[in-house]
Amino acid sequence: MTSKWLKGLGALAALGVVGGAGFLFVTAPARQDPSVWADLGEPDLENGRQVFFAGGCTSCHSPAKSEGDARLVLSGGAPLPSPFGTFHAPNISPSTTAGIGAWTLAEFGDAMTRGVGRDGEHLYPSFPYGSYARMAPKDINDLYGFMKTLPASDSVAPDHELPFPFNIRLSLGGWKFLYFNDRPRAEIANADETVKRGQYLVEGPGHCGECHTPRDALGGFKAGQWLAGGPNPEGEGTIPNITPGSKSIGSWTAGDIASYLETGFTPDFDSVGGSMVEVQKNMAELTAADREAIAAYLKAVPAVP
Repeated sequence: MTSKWLKGLGALAALGVVGGAGFLFVTAPARQDPSVWADLGEPDLENGRQVFFAGGCTSCHSPAKSEGDARLVLSGGAPLPSPFGTFHAPNISPSTTAGIGAWTLAEFGDAMTRGVGRDGEHLYPSFPYGSYARMAPKDINDLYGFMKTLPASDSVAPDHELPFPFNIRLSLGGWKFLYFNDRPRAEIANADETVKRGQYLVEGPGHCGECHTPRDALGGFKAGQWLAGGPNPEGEGTIPNITPGSKSIGSWTAGDIASYLETGFTPDFDSVGGSMVEVQKNMAELTAADREAIAAYLKAVPAVP
């Protein structure tokens, strides 16, 4: 009996090793095929600037409360508190030592759309690649081209402050297995080109769902709650519901939403506040057509009470 028990235990251990190895293989960091980043040509810097502001890069990567040209110094360091620890936004300026100036387009694109770092490591989803995964390669190329024209900074951001087990990057493969994809967040029947453009901006570079969608205990979006609001993922206050079922903006017209994104004033002449202040500054840099597209999409998404 003892011999059989030991053999059974050994077999279970072997299965565990094989299963664990298989899981690590399936959830290993996966880059894009290199052909995705080939032959994209010279970047369109004006489009790159638009993508830059749509993506809100300054909100996390520029110095706190910076104004004017200081917003374009992407020195990093901003603390991003969460239930899993405190993340610090990295330096993404063109510095070749402290920033990403020495990265190739493929390395930048894989970080943006696959959450894979330059050295092949999983990136933490505090960097919203879960949304950026929906971005077009051309926009990634244009964005990186524009970012390389910005001032370089040699500031080194602090390391993340994460307790065990969240400091183990291998665990992120499991998180990606459960939550990471590039499928549309909302299914909208008979969407016109304006709504489709708004969907691209909101679900992709704008990454609006990263704050406006509630999360489960593992940090993934709750099913059926797209843009329904919930607790602030950074720990203070709540983020509003921005679907047509919202008590806050559900009665706003598309024109009201577009005007708010441009001016920072609500239809009742209240002004933007909280973390939305930085977002609105970025949205004001977009074209009127893109703000109108975002508004059209927000009026078309399924209403969540």
